[in-house]
Amino acid sequence: MSWTHTLAAYDLLDDPNTSGAAVAAFLAAYTADGGPTAEVETVTGAKGATDFVRITIPGRRGKTVGGDAPTLGLLGRLGGLGARPEQIGFVSDGDGALTVIAAAAKLLDMARRGDVLDGDVIVATHVDPDAPTQPHDPVPFMDSAVDMAIANDLEVRPEMDAILSVDTTKGNRVLNHRGFAITPTVKDGWILRVSESLLDVAARTTGVAPAVLPITTQDITPYGNGVFHVNSILQPATATDAPVVGVAITTETAVAGSATGATDLRVVESAVRFVIEAAKDHGRGIVSFHDEAEYASLLSQYGSMSQLRIPSPQSA
Repeated sequence: MSWTHTLAAYDLLDDPNTSGAAVAAFLAAYTADGGPTAEVETVTGAKGATDFVRITIPGRRGKTVGGDAPTLGLLGRLGGLGARPEQIGFVSDGDGALTVIAAAAKLLDMARRGDVLDGDVIVATHVDPDAPTQPHDPVPFMDSAVDMAIANDLEVRPEMDAILSVDTTKGNRVLNHRGFAITPTVKDGWILRVSESLLDVAARTTGVAPAVLPITTQDITPYGNGVFHVNSILQPATATDAPVVGVAITTETAVAGSATGATDLRVVESAVRFVIEAAKDHGRGIVSFHDEAEYASLLSQYGSMSQLRIPSPQSA
């Protein structure tokens, strides 16, 4: 279980003074001597500043030690952890960051005790306790201090063989489910079938039938092109040709990303366990994000869809 790590991470992030440095220090407390340290970079944009945090947790057969086990990226997507001074406290939009930071703490703690995963895991997110908001239907979105392209550049790494992108996805009416859901796999502009092995992991960690978030072609195009996106959950897919699956924290009713008091820690903890179990099985080759032969067949019959990853002139 990862309750202690989830609760500690929530207490850390539900603070108007939290920062990337505070997250790095939090993770260091779970790290063995000589273990990995978190990288922190502060970026200032037109709407404020935010701290990007990234840490690589080495696997026993990972690339960092010259091994051949695949690397998994765990990305926490969000606009901000808080909307201060407009809102007081941790906002619903912060659940993605909370999930991956808690998962990083648990993975580091596991490694310190001797439970080392096979593959490397790279965890990245950003920390902003006073982000702006923006209008959105059916409920308001959190905005971000920096452009999505900057977030992708700092979080999506070329060594990631697959990515789980965790994002609060409560402000919609397409999935009325309390818990978390996964999306179909997105690879280089193609929306592929839902990963059966990830469905297996979701079923095992929740004990109930897994939920799937429906997505459209619009959702996998870069922000700024003037079309509707369910949210930023699949924006990492615009910055890599590696397969990406969204992990959506969902609710039965539409809840604004800028709403406070809306984080259900039971749901977050289940998402933490899901991404950790997926990381275990991905490194061992048990979890596959897509069928490579089927993908190759699609390419040979219909060609590349990578043009969907290219920002439109309208977004420039």
